[in-house]
Amino acid sequence: MRHIILPSVLLMVCALLITSCQDHQTPTTPSTPTYSADVVTSWLTMQLNISLTMPASPPVVARRFTYAGIALYESIVPGMVGYQSLAPQLNGLPPLPAVTPKVNYYWPACANAALATMNRNLYPTATATSKASIDSLEAANTVLYLKESTAEELNRSAEFGRQIATVIFEWSKSDGNDNTTPYTPPVGLGLWVPTPPAFAPAVLTNWGKNRLFVKGSDIGAEQGPPTPYSEDPASAYYAQAKELYDISHSLTAEQKTIALFWADNSWFDILNQVLAIEKPGMGVAAVAFAQVGIAMSDAAISLLKEKYRYNAIRPITYIRTVMNQPTWNTVIPTPAHPEYPSGHSVMSAAAAQTLTLLFGTNYKYLDTPYHLVNVKPRSYNSFEEAAIEAGDSRVYAGIHYRKTCDVSQPYGKKIAHNIANILKFKK
Repeated sequence: MRHIILPSVLLMVCALLITSCQDHQTPTTPSTPTYSADVVTSWLTMQLNISLTMPASPPVVARRFTYAGIALYESIVPGMVGYQSLAPQLNGLPPLPAVTPKVNYYWPACANAALATMNRNLYPTATATSKASIDSLEAANTVLYLKESTAEELNRSAEFGRQIATVIFEWSKSDGNDNTTPYTPPVGLGLWVPTPPAFAPAVLTNWGKNRLFVKGSDIGAEQGPPTPYSEDPASAYYAQAKELYDISHSLTAEQKTIALFWADNSWFDILNQVLAIEKPGMGVAAVAFAQVGIAMSDAAISLLKEKYRYNAIRPITYIRTVMNQPTWNTVIPTPAHPEYPSGHSVMSAAAAQTLTLLFGTNYKYLDTPYHLVNVKPRSYNSFEEAAIEAGDSRVYAGIHYRKTCDVSQPYGKKIAHNIANILKFKK
């Protein structure tokens, strides 16, 4: 069982444990080289901590981070020579407020106000402690900025950041995330039914209808239908279920650790650790925050569309009924949505490919999750290696078939590549 702790100091310690190597590459720095990424990492830390107190599924979590990342980028891009607003490129984003010509802005203050505003708006039901922490971080950063700027400039900068965040948040309200259209699961052989132990109704049933952040981001990404359903012991479908059943009875301590390690799939934590060690500057950090979020969110929308296209039965249902193993269980509870494709695999591959495009192919690092106690850090030779392990974790957990996870990797990678090719941060 996982034990969660909240202090921000743990995240800062975790970030320092990530290792550096000669294969790392830092993206070209925008025209804000004098500003550190501290404002970005401090708010990433804040948002991660708030997320711990408000558990949600990975698509919901990713959506919140994505809007925060976009607001961050748009609040400072006027000060990034050679870079441009994403407003004309992002799906349905209206024109954004402009800076006043021939006056100075202190860009970290713009970012600080934008992120504070987004966190307040994205987590309206946050605990009183979390809301106070948002206020405290915003105020603490402002005190630091007074050493390098004037009150007048900071007020002007903060107001611009708030204006940007307000427009971004209003835009977020129309993306379809609150679609409550009733859903009745189709009935038939091989189709999804609620799973033990909770037998909860299907969730995120309309998420696949949400507005993509980037039009066309999932073109060519889908991998076709799952393995044809069959109850014949000689069939390929039965074989993949039998493989999962056999793995569960020979599960090693390492495999169980992997299943638990990746349960929350927190790639924004990995991003935060990378930024803390690379110290790329505020501009690059903002680009990374926005691009990773967009890739993960569009991946989530696309994969959930496919899940409810195929409505594939979960392994626990098949193994308990068809294979007559009524007491068989998964390592962690099965999510309340269909089996194919694998959400963890698609979203992890999208995040990993984006980080690879930004920071390099052979990025060796040590991942120390900020929210896990008494769990040893895990080392990886690349982001892709980590994404593959994230997919494998769902096999070890008994939640997905191996083929599902395998074909979901290129699905996520294609979305990341599409976004990188379509979305132009630079002019």
